[in-house]
Amino acid sequence: MAQVLEFKLPDLGEGLTEAEIVRWLVAVGDVVAIDQPVVEVETAKAMVEVPCPYGGVVTARYGEEGTELPVGAPLLTVAVGGTGAPEELTEAAPEAAPKATAADAVSSEYSGNVLVGYGTAGPVARRRRVQRENPAVAQAPVAAPAPAVARTPVAVKAPEPVAAPVAGHDGPVPVISPLVRKLARDRGIDLREVRGSGPEGLILRADVELALAALEQSAAAAAAAPAVAAPVAAPAPAVAGERIPLRGLRGAVADKLSRSRTEIPDATCWVDADATELMAARRAMNEAGGPKISLLALLARICAHALARFPELNSTVDTAAREIVRLPAVHLGFAAQTPRGLVVPVVKDAGTRTAESLTEEFARLTESARQGTLTPADLTGGTFTLNNYGVFGVDGSTPIVNHPEAAMLGVGRIIPKPWVHQGELAVRQVVQLSLTFDHRVCDGGTAGGFLRYVADCVEQPAVLLRTL
Repeated sequence: MAQVLEFKLPDLGEGLTEAEIVRWLVAVGDVVAIDQPVVEVETAKAMVEVPCPYGGVVTARYGEEGTELPVGAPLLTVAVGGTGAPEELTEAAPEAAPKATAADAVSSEYSGNVLVGYGTAGPVARRRRVQRENPAVAQAPVAAPAPAVARTPVAVKAPEPVAAPVAGHDGPVPVISPLVRKLARDRGIDLREVRGSGPEGLILRADVELALAALEQSAAAAAAAPAVAAPVAAPAPAVAGERIPLRGLRGAVADKLSRSRTEIPDATCWVDADATELMAARRAMNEAGGPKISLLALLARICAHALARFPELNSTVDTAAREIVRLPAVHLGFAAQTPRGLVVPVVKDAGTRTAESLTEEFARLTESARQGTLTPADLTGGTFTLNNYGVFGVDGSTPIVNHPEAAMLGVGRIIPKPWVHQGELAVRQVVQLSLTFDHRVCDGGTAGGFLRYVADCVEQPAVLLRTL
């Protein structure tokens, strides 16, 4: 006898409450091993593969590609033990899910106890889910759509469709989740006119879809009737333009930048610096043999030493306690543009790393960002950000502080420019540096001192010899 176990979307890291299904790695009927990746999801932090803790036959998947699920929502069910024959899966399915109360169902959006409405086969899969959780619902066979690829069939009974439109009622309407309520609102369904088939009259997603189908049938019948003489006003046209949902990584970036602008009173100062000597020093390092040193690594070393002299900028503000918290270590974030959008990987303990170690870590994190394999640990814990926007061919910028940090150093492109060097006009390699900082943690004098020290190190790398 096979036992059907439900695998729910696990907690994927600090502060992550939901994820979007990007790609299923298994199908219903596939045999999976313990800890085998079964789905690829995108969170606000990264794209990750989720392994299943059970081994057996996949009997159901919940959520199509592009669906957002909260942490704790069901991902799939696996038949564990037995031979995996269809008759065993049919017998095991009704016993897999515990009975639920209306209170459980209402909270399922977040707890993952009874979440309904994410079946991969549309209404049929959702009705199967309803039948397992509501044995009292009348059962009748429902034709499932033909699968695109031949799989081991799983025989499951489904409920008789419930008539959707009923007499209206007053008072609060019990709905299984905010997603179902939104579906009804977007499609013009009055939930007071829908009969719920869940426990204690709870309205499920299948109920809303049945009501929608009945509404569409009525509209089709009305369209087929003879036209009336009186003209009917046409609905107002929708606003033209492409609508792109702010969700996943793009939504997380939007939320974080909005919070930064709302909470942080920032200011920006900038200075031009002659980077000729820094470029010459890097060239000499790389000509001496050994692993190549990146320019970003040298700038990171400069930032780390500047933060040791001006620790006010390596801090955060505890708004609840009304305190500035100076942080003991420098965890350096750097802005990286990827096909999925802007991410900020973090080099841990950047202040104690050599230029060679920094180069290796920057390369590793950059490649992971491009492949979409950064972990939540790679994207959290930063205390200061280095933004090399010069790679986009621009000279300057006033970047937004990466909340909850206190400052960000921006580096423009390094290009030949006329410059007065040793009293004479010469062509030098010039870069613009900008510092955006939280004005709560320090005043302009401190910020200016930090930026001037960074510029001095860029112009005369020998200044760093005092810190070795």
